[in-house]
Amino acid sequence: MRFRQVHLDFHTSEKIQRIGQSFSKAQFQEMLKVGHVDSITVFAKCHHGWAYFPSEENEIHPHLAFDLLGAQIEAAHEIGVKTPVYLSAGLDERLARLHPEWLIRSEDDRMNWVKTFMEPGYHQFCMNSPYLDVLIRQIEEATRKYDADGIFLDIVGVRKCYCHTCTNQLLGEGKDPRDKKNIAELGEKVYANYTRRVEEAIHAIKPEMPIFHNSGHITRGRRDLAAMNTHLELESLPTGGWGYDHFPLSARYAQQLGYDFLGMTGKFHTSWGEFGGFKHPNALRYEAALSLANGARCSIGDQLHPEGLMDPATYRLIGAAYAEVERKEAWCAGTSNVADVGLLSVEAALGAAAAHGGGGDSDAGAVRILLENHILFDVLDLDSDFSAYKVLILPDRVTVDEALAAKLNEYVKSGGRLLATGASGLNPELTAFAIDLGVRYAGPNPFKPDYLKPSFELPSLGDATFVLYADGQRVELAIGGEELGRREDSYFNRDVYSFCSHQHTPNDPATGSSGIVKSAAGVYIAWNVFADYAEKGSITVKETVAHALNLLLDRPSLETTLPAQGVATLQHQAAEKRFIQHSLYASPVRRGKNVEVIEDIVPLYDIDVTVRLPGKEIARVYLAPEGEDLAYETDGDQVRYRLGKLHNHQMVVLDYNN
Repeated sequence: MRFRQVHLDFHTSEKIQRIGQSFSKAQFQEMLKVGHVDSITVFAKCHHGWAYFPSEENEIHPHLAFDLLGAQIEAAHEIGVKTPVYLSAGLDERLARLHPEWLIRSEDDRMNWVKTFMEPGYHQFCMNSPYLDVLIRQIEEATRKYDADGIFLDIVGVRKCYCHTCTNQLLGEGKDPRDKKNIAELGEKVYANYTRRVEEAIHAIKPEMPIFHNSGHITRGRRDLAAMNTHLELESLPTGGWGYDHFPLSARYAQQLGYDFLGMTGKFHTSWGEFGGFKHPNALRYEAALSLANGARCSIGDQLHPEGLMDPATYRLIGAAYAEVERKEAWCAGTSNVADVGLLSVEAALGAAAAHGGGGDSDAGAVRILLENHILFDVLDLDSDFSAYKVLILPDRVTVDEALAAKLNEYVKSGGRLLATGASGLNPELTAFAIDLGVRYAGPNPFKPDYLKPSFELPSLGDATFVLYADGQRVELAIGGEELGRREDSYFNRDVYSFCSHQHTPNDPATGSSGIVKSAAGVYIAWNVFADYAEKGSITVKETVAHALNLLLDRPSLETTLPAQGVATLQHQAAEKRFIQHSLYASPVRRGKNVEVIEDIVPLYDIDVTVRLPGKEIARVYLAPEGEDLAYETDGDQVRYRLGKLHNHQMVVLDYNN
């Protein structure tokens, strides 16, 4: 799998003429060279439904007079660039107008994406309709005709559909379409059938062909869905609504699944479909480095102009990032992540629908706190091996059934420690704790917001009582529990007939119950602190969680003086007998109403780093790709060094002998 990929969108309306008429083999090749590109995904079929080659199973774009797909593949292969081939699977606007009866229908009998044919936009197909047979023939044709280096299928996933095909199938099976469980189960079967038929069709022609089905998100806890692909592509455009926290969350789950994977960002100022929008080169440099630091290859989204001419400004922009990636690749292939903490994802534990149904984003808030405290972590699901981690976080809403309770108790018995927050640790009926956290459950706390008075000092404020906005649980201290902080309720909840000040009622010092409790199993915090941090970003919440983690971790594998906005990871390249410690620093700022932008990259100096590598005899520490030796000290299993300068991204390599 190549490191420096471009995903070249080409969704082109039939209302535009001169399609591909400015395409030049020489110019196409020159732009790939300028961009340091080694793989480019090119189009066989777009969302508008048109083919970009002479097709017997589809219609070529009405204003395209030659085989554009074939010309692009030939030009790229001539200079050693791979060419995965894209087909829009879920969207086909040409066919949508010919066969609207094949489209997905919502419960209230509307089409999804856009509700009518009088709105500009696409309409999504049901893979339980005759459309699937049409799509399979289109995929087979592209696979057979062209020397593709992979097949990329877009806008697919498990769907809930109430079209006549789906509802009639359920009725024929004696099942009630009004039962949402039946609709959900059918959606799973339909998607599994689609991926099976696609794999059979492609691999009957080319058995080793890579296949990826893009749904815009790798669902945590759905290893079965991940296994329907040969590799993973993590779509994560920070400026397109994903933000800069999304990719680390996705990557820290994906890397441990054992697939080659890449991080897909875009060159756009905003998101897909933007013509004439550009990121600052520093943003792409940082985003590409973030992929490398998390064990991923890189992909940058571009959009080809209808006339087929590659945009020189875009490839100068991409080249600024990919020239650096090219020099770093040798230290980034075949790596595994080193992690002290396992974050048991709410999405994985409860399922995607349940996880996002209660408001807030506990997974995202937890990842943000871990990143800002430079704690090495992986994101886990219920099938993960918990024993690999010193601390396991159960964020906010991870209720515990009998099977999970047994697994957690075994983990604690073997020396692991838990950080549980909010409703985590409760049984699914929310009546009692399923694991011993040193507390007894007394029900949801009725006051919101309420307050926490820690028994320890916060680094930023010292002794303080601070507000928590998220839902909380009321608990009582049990045998074996040690109180580290107390809850103070507000005098009353804000109401039309009882309110105080502009926002909420102050704390009542006369009230109280346990808020943070330490036990032999770990630490319990009685609020949804991770959702709180995702929503409010309170420094006091972050410092409280950091204090709990520091108590539990004792000797973390990595410590660094990087500021909070910096990112630190540690990757193990076992085949080369070396660890690669990545440090990154850039500070996104908000521009416009909701766009995070990186423009300036400010260098940092004299960053102290301590890495703990039990059982490893360090032979050399040096900067990569520069090859410059770095002075270091060892003390038992500790390696200490000072990074003199960090400008965007720096790798420090620790070679070992044994």
